Amino acid sequence: MNGHEEEQTAFEIGVVVPKRSANEENEDCDCVGVLVDEFRKAGLIVERVQGIADEFIKLAAPLETLGRAAAELQLRKRTHIGMDLQFEWEEVEAFVRQPDGSLFSWCERFHCYHHLIYGIVNKSPSTIALKFEGNEYHWKPGENIVQKLESEHFVKQVFPLHDELKRKNLLKSWALHWWNLTNQPIDEIYSYFGTKIAIYFAFLGMYTQWMLFPAAFAIALQLIDFGSLRLLVLPVFFVGIILWAVIFSQFWKRKNSALLARWQISYSVAVDPGYKLLGMEWTSLQSPGELLRKWGTDKTNEKEVYQKNEWFGYLMRFRNDSIFILSIICLQLPFELAYAHLYEVIGSDIMKFGLTAFYILSIQHFTRVCGKISVKLIKHENNETTEKRADSLVYKVFGLYFMQSYIGIFYHALLHRNFLTLRQVLIQRLLVSQVFENLLENTLPYLKYSYKKYRVRDKKKREKGSSTRKIQFTTRVEKEYMKSSYSASIGEELEDGLFDDFLELALQFGMIMMFACAFPLTFAFAALNNITEIKTDALKLLTMFKRPVPRAATTIGAWLNIFQFLIVLSICTNCALLVWLYDQEGNWSIEPGLAAILVMEHILLLIKFGVSRFVPEEPAWVRDSRVKNATRAQDMCSKQLLRTISVGKKVFAVVREGER
Repeated sequence: MNGHEEEQTAFEIGVVVPKRSANEENEDCDCVGVLVDEFRKAGLIVERVQGIADEFIKLAAPLETLGRAAAELQLRKRTHIGMDLQFEWEEVEAFVRQPDGSLFSWCERFHCYHHLIYGIVNKSPSTIALKFEGNEYHWKPGENIVQKLESEHFVKQVFPLHDELKRKNLLKSWALHWWNLTNQPIDEIYSYFGTKIAIYFAFLGMYTQWMLFPAAFAIALQLIDFGSLRLLVLPVFFVGIILWAVIFSQFWKRKNSALLARWQISYSVAVDPGYKLLGMEWTSLQSPGELLRKWGTDKTNEKEVYQKNEWFGYLMRFRNDSIFILSIICLQLPFELAYAHLYEVIGSDIMKFGLTAFYILSIQHFTRVCGKISVKLIKHENNETTEKRADSLVYKVFGLYFMQSYIGIFYHALLHRNFLTLRQVLIQRLLVSQVFENLLENTLPYLKYSYKKYRVRDKKKREKGSSTRKIQFTTRVEKEYMKSSYSASIGEELEDGLFDDFLELALQFGMIMMFACAFPLTFAFAALNNITEIKTDALKLLTMFKRPVPRAATTIGAWLNIFQFLIVLSICTNCALLVWLYDQEGNWSIEPGLAAILVMEHILLLIKFGVSRFVPEEPAWVRDSRVKNATRAQDMCSKQLLRTISVGKKVFAVVREGER
């Protein structure tokens, strides 16, 4: 390949091992030395870095090494004719490159690194003794060396490294570019972080841009005195924000499909039988052989076996969901109602604000416990893919947060119908939850990082005796190692840190939509919060966390269904709020105003489902490109098949002629 095609090699993976003592003599079969040699034999570029407390092995891979690993993994990549075919290194020119010009995406490179690192086995017929400072590890034939050393706690961690040049460019053009509030370099984010994180920021950016319209409408309602017309303006605002939400969700689907087409990703990329990256494996999908052994060995009944397993999975999910819902109702509902009642009877605003803060802090422990129970329940569900298991976790945990976030607000709206108290609750919830969560998620990683550095310095000072000289961390890889991983607060086996970011967005969306008529100005606060969220999330990923492990994804998954559910629910809640607003005294007689609101509710529900039905989820150019690629691929396959048949027929005729 020419110079333009040859990609610059950068260290992308770090391996953490213990640091040898200075007074320790070299030993035969040094554990770290053998590990480094095996990495080099696998085709990796290795650099050893001495840190203060540990030693770090930085790994990079030439393009050819990655290409041959991709061929062994049988990765499917987009070709120039539009088909996804199994990658072959010898036919590299047939495959489409990424938006940044590289051959492999970050997710594909990471899979290749995983294959190379965890594919190193002892091919000799005898056990190899690996020694390190008096300890001896026995590397058996056929055993993986990295997994062996991880089980012995010798290899402390294997993690992705930040590319310093690309990281600084993203800091300049994205995280620290405050003048460009919502537009983001999505292609660069995709190239550096992978599909899932890029889709999240594309969604957040589009959501924030669209949020500016209802925010401007809400500010106008607040500033302009409509007088007696105010009760007529609120229904107009309500209809407007429902139409806004419905159209936004449909146009997001169009943008999502356009991004996937631009990145040459098919929807089947996220369908995988299990998740196994850098030593972590999570799969409950049973193979056909396992199913036949479990339900019977007669292969003639294979169809019945699969049907039995399918319905068994449905029953298990139904059982788990029923247990979870009943637990929420029996355990969490009384606690939520007690909080709402105390809030209503307390007179001091300061006491109310303090009660809200205490409630949000105390409920976190209960939520984490329920989240751990959810993960254990999901392990017993027959979910086919990692994506479906993650979606199951999303639905369960959102049910928890839905109860704790909205039940108190429903209490004030349904029982007391006090709009002043309802607005106070909304303001305090948004201020405490949104602002507090932002402060917590951005300061906690830094505090953990500072504490780890303090522990390492303190340990070294105690080893060397009293010293006034401050110990400095000079190596970048050691600083990255001490940073926190970008993981979910609940169910980190299934989800990464985007789980918490999406959860925060969904709860905000539900709060501003379901109670829009009570306090329209929440849209302005949400828009301002989301503009800040884009920048703080970017800074968080680029400076406060290790580089996240890439995860394949084609959509925002279950979160889109949750947003759709909240839109439907907001139609009902806002219609009820309008009824109570027009009928402050609680006279529930059927009047023309009530009838008009009920008719409006049904019309909005029809519009919601009508827009979803009639607005295409794919832009015309994406659909046309897909059809052209499919037609071109079919034509080429047909021609190849005809040539094969013709050649086969000629060979058959020659053989028959020879037999005569």
